[in-house]
Amino acid sequence: MIRTDKEPIVRLSGVTKDFGKSEVLKQIDLDVYEGEFLTLLGPSGCGKTTTLRIIAGFEEPSNGCVYLEQADVTALPPYKRNVNTVFQTYALFPHMNVFDNVAFGLVEKKVPKPEIKERVEKMLDLVQLKNFGRRKPHQMSGGQRQRVAIARALVNNPKVLLLDEPLGALDLKLRKQMQMELKHLQKQLGITFIYVTHDQEEALTMSDRIAVMNGGVIEQIGTAQEIYEHPKTKFVASFIGESNIIEASVTGIDGDLIELTAENGVVHAKGAGFVQDEMIYISIRPENTCYSFEQVENFRLRGIVKEHVYVGSIVKTVVALPNGQRLRLNQHPHSSLPAIGSAVTVYWDMDKAVIMHTAEDTLYDLIEDALLNRPDLAVKQGSLSKEE
Repeated sequence: MIRTDKEPIVRLSGVTKDFGKSEVLKQIDLDVYEGEFLTLLGPSGCGKTTTLRIIAGFEEPSNGCVYLEQADVTALPPYKRNVNTVFQTYALFPHMNVFDNVAFGLVEKKVPKPEIKERVEKMLDLVQLKNFGRRKPHQMSGGQRQRVAIARALVNNPKVLLLDEPLGALDLKLRKQMQMELKHLQKQLGITFIYVTHDQEEALTMSDRIAVMNGGVIEQIGTAQEIYEHPKTKFVASFIGESNIIEASVTGIDGDLIELTAENGVVHAKGAGFVQDEMIYISIRPENTCYSFEQVENFRLRGIVKEHVYVGSIVKTVVALPNGQRLRLNQHPHSSLPAIGSAVTVYWDMDKAVIMHTAEDTLYDLIEDALLNRPDLAVKQGSLSKEE
């Protein structure tokens, strides 16, 4: 367990980054703790690599500060920060053998030769390349070259290792193998890793915590289990794994039991902090979504079974709702499957559903406030309503 009650080893405070008129990062606040494996996860263009480059010193923030071990390093160049970066492209020197590639940083720092030899050999042994010191990069596989790049970064004993999609060029089988090796190496060394990827499974497999980024902001940060089971936004729910997301409004509240009316029917879920008539999203993972041929208490959500997709360990059953929305149900391949074309009720354990506030509800409130304060902005037929 990572101690988050201590001072962070890396802190970003109010960091923004503009490229011309394009705002790539918007007020990023992030704490990373000693010995932590933290992953920046998100789609292309979300700002994760820019965040990593700002920590490394390759980019300067437009606003905000970067701290390393409580020291402000915002204005320091990369070579004056005790961090190292591993890139997807390996960036090995093709004319040097493996030993010289790993030793390069130590040679530049004028470390004594006996110490260089000892540290390089120890590091090659650690990354399982003990007998590869005399080989050239072109004589090695992609996974072996990536190990060399990691060894070259780690041999300098950085406080923080930054990894920018380092496994992206590897095939799937080797990528999965390297994920486990890299996680084991990080735990063995106790060095803080900050890892960038767009691969959700990779992030869930390797990370102590995950920061999910979208549109230049961190939408949610937490453990893999927190991110997967308790997403805070529609984007997080849809980006991490599969999720059935239904838009609805709150039409009844009885303690923590909430009645939700969607276009396709009425369902119930448990939650707190919601108000009558509020627009919300319901997120249910396919493995938590069930079907029944009979009516189910608290659920009036009927659909037609459209297809079964066999994917090995599970069968994905697709149920189409009256408005055309399709819900996915994960089932065991040896379970009894409903016939294609049959009508079923879709339901779930109310504790498994996640109810989320929507940006649309906030937007409507802002518009209504503006119309109340500025009657001249109202449309001729009357003020804009949520039903419109």
